[in-house]
Amino acid sequence: MGTSSKSIIRKIIRDRRRGLSDDQRICAAKGLLDQLLALSAFQEAQSIAMYLVNDGEIDPVEVMKWCWRNGRRAYVPVITSEKGSTLLFAELQEDTQFTENQFGIKEPVTAPEMLVEASALDLVLMPLVAFDSRGNRVGMGGGYYDRTFEFICSTSASKPVLIGIAHEIQKVEEINAESWDIPLSLVVTDCGIYQLG
Repeated sequence: MGTSSKSIIRKIIRDRRRGLSDDQRICAAKGLLDQLLALSAFQEAQSIAMYLVNDGEIDPVEVMKWCWRNGRRAYVPVITSEKGSTLLFAELQEDTQFTENQFGIKEPVTAPEMLVEASALDLVLMPLVAFDSRGNRVGMGGGYYDRTFEFICSTSASKPVLIGIAHEIQKVEEINAESWDIPLSLVVTDCGIYQLG
């Protein structure tokens, strides 16, 4: 599957998820948390990264609330000029203030010294545009997550655990992996858990 094929999948699936109603989104957010709670890797994680919804992705808001209620630390990615094309992570509190980055995506207002490296996290819930049952995925095309987590493949690091999260409607029959794609351990949707590999 070439870049053009991924571009076509990206457009189709982004349109599909943008077409969900508010009620469907709320229901999906609750379903996502229910599915994650069945995973020991999620239950045992103390530092969990997720994202702020921007383009119809499944909303991890219920996961954030669960983290705050249960003494877990919730983080979201931040694009910094110091790190160039990789991500650092800022802890989210219930009273966190936000600003917009260069892509118009909300990010927490956080002092640079408070940002953490990806390797410090226990578990990362990664956004994706589409996925297949083998764990291949299509992202937004910027490559930030692949570059940020490439150390897992080069060092055989055991953490963080990478879990893709998506609406069930984002599953497609087949996606060809690229050499730079970082493999996921699981994909979790509002309806199920896909064990990969």
